[in-house]
Amino acid sequence: MNHALTVNGLTKAYHDFVLDNVSFHVPRGSIVGLIGQNGAGKSTTINSILGLKNKDSGTVTILGKQDQEIDNAVRNQIGVVFDGSNFPEGLSPKKLNRVFQNIFAAWDEEKYYSLLKELSLPADKKIKEFSKGMKMKLSIAVALSHGSKLLILDEATSGLDPVVRDDILDLFLEFVQDESNSILVSSHITSDLEKVADYIVFIHNGKVIFNKPKDELRYKYGIIKCGAAQFDALEEQDIISYRKQDYAWEVLVADKDLAQKKYPNAVIDPATIDDIMLLYIKGERT
Repeated sequence: MNHALTVNGLTKAYHDFVLDNVSFHVPRGSIVGLIGQNGAGKSTTINSILGLKNKDSGTVTILGKQDQEIDNAVRNQIGVVFDGSNFPEGLSPKKLNRVFQNIFAAWDEEKYYSLLKELSLPADKKIKEFSKGMKMKLSIAVALSHGSKLLILDEATSGLDPVVRDDILDLFLEFVQDESNSILVSSHITSDLEKVADYIVFIHNGKVIFNKPKDELRYKYGIIKCGAAQFDALEEQDIISYRKQDYAWEVLVADKDLAQKKYPNAVIDPATIDDIMLLYIKGERT
């Protein structure tokens, strides 16, 4: 079993939106980043994977079990974190420990308290007194303390300060050091995914635009910045998308080194994941 999660042909229709034939997988031992602008279908995809929304068609396979085969034994190996805490505000992390001991057969009290200490979370303080960052760190501590083999995170670092985000990203990297563990994380903070993700799945208007290794996007893609004459000289098959900025053109290419050889006088910059996403969304396609 090479994949912790396989999504195949996932479709979900609303009156004004369609999640259209979404397919991708999360290899074991990897972190897969799900990107796209708000309303692109990221949360619908995650909710459908988790069974929180009924899909119209397609299959979901988690830890080797498909759809109706996904039982409580499998669900207990999935750590889920959403943007926002769902824990009772009147409880403390210490009292939560006792609650989860009765919920999860594989609850690891020692690991939980170790994570509380590592994340500087007070065990006796009520959750209602926690900041947003503290609540998110607590959610992740819980997700990592019940024998999870797959983490599914929806905007888990949204709205957090850079120091807290960095702490959380370190936990993700530590988690997948065990190659039987895997993570699917949706985020609009693409710089976070550039630090930790192995693969990037880009969803736009309910469709998967690409599903590629992060390093291919970071090190192969590029942006040609040129004037009108240079733009007119570019061959159509070399252009993924483009847009005009004032008096210059920005052109996304899939292989910047090859483009540099073909157009030696062109200025070609490396492309960030953010650059690539923006040019797909706002640019024109050939």
